[in-house]
Amino acid sequence: MEENGEKRWNFWGMGKLNPQSKTSIRGLLMKIWGSVNKDDPRPLLPLGHGDPSPFPCFRTTPLAEDAVVDALRSAKFNSYPPTSGLQPARSAIADYLSRDLPYTLSPDDVFLTIGCIQAIEVTLRALARPGANVLLPRPCFPFYDSFASSINLEVRYFDLNPEKGWEVDIESVEALTDENTVAMVIINPGNPCGSVYTHQHLKEIAEAARKLGILVVTDEVYHHLTFGPNPFVPMGVFGSIVPVITLGSISKRWLVPGWRLGWLVISDPNGILRKSGIVECITDCLNMTSDPPTFIQGAVPQILEKTGEDFFSKTIDILREVAHICYERIQEIPCITCPNKPEGSMFVMAKLNLSLLKDINDDLDFCLKLAKEESVVVLPGVAVGLKNWLRITFAVEPSALEDGFGRMKAFCERHAKKQ
Repeated sequence: MEENGEKRWNFWGMGKLNPQSKTSIRGLLMKIWGSVNKDDPRPLLPLGHGDPSPFPCFRTTPLAEDAVVDALRSAKFNSYPPTSGLQPARSAIADYLSRDLPYTLSPDDVFLTIGCIQAIEVTLRALARPGANVLLPRPCFPFYDSFASSINLEVRYFDLNPEKGWEVDIESVEALTDENTVAMVIINPGNPCGSVYTHQHLKEIAEAARKLGILVVTDEVYHHLTFGPNPFVPMGVFGSIVPVITLGSISKRWLVPGWRLGWLVISDPNGILRKSGIVECITDCLNMTSDPPTFIQGAVPQILEKTGEDFFSKTIDILREVAHICYERIQEIPCITCPNKPEGSMFVMAKLNLSLLKDINDDLDFCLKLAKEESVVVLPGVAVGLKNWLRITFAVEPSALEDGFGRMKAFCERHAKKQ
């Protein structure tokens, strides 16, 4: 068929398939990167995303690199893997995670995924029965909302309290829950907040979820990346109180996000998730998706079993140093305040006081103009659910972080209202 003399086609882009993609981390960062002045001779400073691997001080251990090379050269890992992952990799992950639990995980509790992102996808899809809703924290890693919207799974937001270390407002959770609520999500250590929950607070979450009849999905992709007074406690410790689905990966602790090896783990010693059919749904979802690279799976046992504590300690020492720099430099900028010194992960949330600035409309406008004038990229808080806040990544070289905050301070002074 023709229309106005041109061939008419029966296909077109479905522009509204996922409107959240425009406010996703990648979508916003691409927009901000696009505003950088290409004639600025200074290096671009990326303080907006959580990938420290380009910086020499955040290189992974040679042992992990050798494990991948050995697996690849062995010619044993060139085939398609089983749906749930290679058995030796699942066993190694079960053993690794069981070190921190009061019970022992089985390899059958572990499902390998393409990074933690696919673990999120599979979990939400398995929970998305008609009419269901899930509870997400505010602020939150935005992929949860974006993917839930794409599968018509309703999301409701409970608040995190910045004055109490970004703890979960349990009363908010209780008020949001109804008979169609299936799960609540927590992220610990916190992205984007840099928080680390205490044993007591996690127990309170578990007991509240049990009372409400919902499971807990715990995103622990930054597990053990803690450098404050609170040690990392996995939510799975409380699996006997409430069923827990644990999501994680080697991406952050081993500084290899590009290797795309994650896991979804059933932390449920009472077997409630199997009896309810959730585990079967997870397997069905994985049967319809791609798998993490087989040779990376083949390297997992050696990576998990042989990485020395010295590597982890070095990473923690650097993160502690740059987190301190980040917090101290924020104190020097009057229009930006930070309610808590970060204690874990690679991020901190800082609040903008727009009343002290001229010609800045909101957090996105701040980030666009900062990138254009200073070649510094930070993420506007709107991306994670808090308008007029900033999520700042401190997992960069210390000298680069100092440079970035120096430029940010100059920018804020230039745009400050005259008193």
